[in-house]
Amino acid sequence: MDTPRRRLAMNLRYLGALLRRFRTTVLMAVLLFGCMPLLYHWRHVGPDGHPVSLGKALRHVYFLLYGQPSLDVDDTLLMVLDMVIPPVGIAVLVDGVVRFAYLFFARHRQDKEWFEVIAETFKGHVVVCGAGRVGYRVVTQLRALGKDVVVVEKREEAAFVSVLRDEQVPLLIDDIRSPQCLPRTNVKKAAAIVCATDDDLANLNIALDARRMNPDIRVVIRLFDDDLVAKVRDTFKAEALSSSSLAAPAMALAALDPRIIHSFRIGSHLMVVSVFEARDGLPGMTISEVRDRFGGLTLSMRRRGSRDEFLHPNGDTRIEVGDALTLQAEYKDYRQLRAFTMEADAPVFAHRAEFSS
Repeated sequence: MDTPRRRLAMNLRYLGALLRRFRTTVLMAVLLFGCMPLLYHWRHVGPDGHPVSLGKALRHVYFLLYGQPSLDVDDTLLMVLDMVIPPVGIAVLVDGVVRFAYLFFARHRQDKEWFEVIAETFKGHVVVCGAGRVGYRVVTQLRALGKDVVVVEKREEAAFVSVLRDEQVPLLIDDIRSPQCLPRTNVKKAAAIVCATDDDLANLNIALDARRMNPDIRVVIRLFDDDLVAKVRDTFKAEALSSSSLAAPAMALAALDPRIIHSFRIGSHLMVVSVFEARDGLPGMTISEVRDRFGGLTLSMRRRGSRDEFLHPNGDTRIEVGDALTLQAEYKDYRQLRAFTMEADAPVFAHRAEFSS
């Protein structure tokens, strides 16, 4: 989430990036309004025989920009400067000051130049390609973790473009496969890139280009073709994820058991996360006993009648009737645990005696 301190830090970094980009303009302005008045002060002699003051010299340089000199000079060098300063000064104002002010105060338009400047302020950020549902959720999660994120989307009418802009996320509308797109994201200094468009070929092209520009970047690719996932992981050394392979176990197990809230695979092991309300079997056991007997890791626990949920309860915590436990276990162990919680009270006492012995 954005905080006032984070916004202030971003504004200061953005100002610094602008100054670096306009360093030539800044140097010209310093030369124009700093050195030129000194030169007039040293060389121009007024009617009273005294050098002109610095204030009058500065005013003379300022009005020269508008073709209205305030001093009548007869020195050859100063006469040349009177002719050179107006076009040079106008160029500095138009190309530098006006564009600088436009980029600093008109950031809500988020054009390509603004995006490139803001991306220059990031280091170790994450580039997310695609502003669809998957891309938006990735951005939301990364920002919740405190990471700087920039987003690239090809279509202005994409689902979450307006939402990302409202949340002040740097967003570039451009074809990610164009030669200048990735460099604008400052991908050379990025920590990772997430290729989350709905085109497998585009995602692969993006990953290859990013790895070429930044060999150390971490690449995460969303793929629809399950056959490509293993090949990309083995040959490209990137994290390739298939939406269907991620969703299929969760959907299948949710259809079989509504208590399963999440599932995932670790190698060949199917892991599930489920919520158990302690009624039969579990009351009287400790967290360690559940782990040792069923392989169930208690992620969180909420006492009966309480709204407070604490993570990773101690192993010697004894479970009471009505407690709610969020457990993670392999699916076959989960089935044993579920069957155990549906047993009568008699086996529970036998179980307690087994542990006490």
